[in-house]
Amino acid sequence: MIFKRPHFTEYVMARLVTIAILLFISFSILLVLLSSDGQETVLPITLLALAFSIFIFFINRGAKRMEKELTIVNKYLLKLEKIDQIDYQARFFTQEFEEINQNLIKALKNAKKREDIKQRYNAKLKLKNRQRSDMLSAIAHEFRNPIASIMGYSQTLQDDPDIPKPLQEKFLSKIYNNGNKIESLLSRLILWNKFESGEATLHKNPFDIYTLAKEVKLALEESYKNREIRIEGSSRIVDADRTLIEVILKNLIENALKYSKDEVIVQIGPESISVTDKGVGISQKDLDKVTKKFYRSGTHNWDNSMGLGLSIVKTILTLHKSKLEIQSKEDEGSTFSFNL
Repeated sequence: MIFKRPHFTEYVMARLVTIAILLFISFSILLVLLSSDGQETVLPITLLALAFSIFIFFINRGAKRMEKELTIVNKYLLKLEKIDQIDYQARFFTQEFEEINQNLIKALKNAKKREDIKQRYNAKLKLKNRQRSDMLSAIAHEFRNPIASIMGYSQTLQDDPDIPKPLQEKFLSKIYNNGNKIESLLSRLILWNKFESGEATLHKNPFDIYTLAKEVKLALEESYKNREIRIEGSSRIVDADRTLIEVILKNLIENALKYSKDEVIVQIGPESISVTDKGVGISQKDLDKVTKKFYRSGTHNWDNSMGLGLSIVKTILTLHKSKLEIQSKEDEGSTFSFNL
């Protein structure tokens, strides 16, 4: 048979009653021995028995009350990770039990706080995993077309060595342009990874942003021939990271070139810099989402390449304590502007 430990009251009463009986018998024998008349000892022994009974009664009540408090404490411990709050309004008999109660309340609050932190961490982890999956999907989507073009043109050149010289040059130009596109996508991924890991730092220096805009224009006109990029405004010196501001201008102008057929206007004003196109525009439901990482529009008229372009722009501007302002209407065009 397995030994069962007694409850608190049972343990106290068993010890107390045993000691009380032994003391009662000892005092009763002592009274009888010291008394010359046996009848005179009846009253003292009776009073002694009554006193021990009253003493045992009050000790029993105290023990039961303490046992009840211990039971409440045990309930706390059993439900520590399940209950939202402690509902018991127990008035504890001793200071020690009251302190235990307060400590348990603190422990419960800390446990709930840890559980909330754990849930938030799990939610962030799920979001990161979903973003990673979206990123891989976006990378596959963006790299597939230029790689397929390079392979197609290369295969054609390899299979037919007698292709006319002008056509060969055209195919080689296509291969070169698609290679540049892949290099640009890789650079964007590397830059985004630096921002995510916190490795990107600002290297501010004064420079003329009007001159930088003209340099970006010349570079993009090589890839977007027969397209007009108009720079308006005048020389303006800003104190910023020239390399990162170049990334901003290139992203915004290239987006404008992709999603419009008319000229793209870059305005260098005394307060703000803006890029305006008369293209497909962005729907109102997409307007607040286009700068989010990995966001891709569900429509075909506007698509944030890999969901990183405008996210990178937003991050760079945040580092410069600025922000991207977007004004757009579908089928009318868009204006992207920022202050430095």
